[in-house]
Amino acid sequence: MNTRKMTMTAVIAAITTVSSSLIYIPIGFAKIFPIQHFANVLSAVLLGPWYAVLQAFITSTLRNMMGTGGLFAYPGSMIGALLAAVLYAKTKKLALAGIGEVIGTGILGAMATYPIAVLILGQEATIFGLIPAFTISSLTGALMGYGLMKVMVRSSALGGINL
Repeated sequence: MNTRKMTMTAVIAAITTVSSSLIYIPIGFAKIFPIQHFANVLSAVLLGPWYAVLQAFITSTLRNMMGTGGLFAYPGSMIGALLAAVLYAKTKKLALAGIGEVIGTGILGAMATYPIAVLILGQEATIFGLIPAFTISSLTGALMGYGLMKVMVRSSALGGINL
């Protein structure tokens, strides 16, 4: 295992977890959390698929333990992180990392959350209610992540990495 990537994963997960108690938007029985999507884009680009998914899993677990997240955090964040990282790894295009996050979380993650809402939590949910909430959250966070990565590239903060 790569110590540098493990450390960055832990730091991103920690910052994301701490900020979850400060920045979230309750929508029905879901809490949308744009900072998670922001972290997913950063992890996807800086760390790659497996560390991005690990970051999303760690953050979701810690948020659940702290009471600032719910079961919906797992499928949305992990699918979004994976798709963002795979698209970035294949293309090296920052915009596709953001698009992968939005499709992965906003559509696929929302669809994966539907059975959790209905079968496990006993909540009445419609998939068409979950998709807009997840998409708005992931789009907001993905745009933030894209913007920060662009600034970091322009200022050479990434040590010559060209996105």
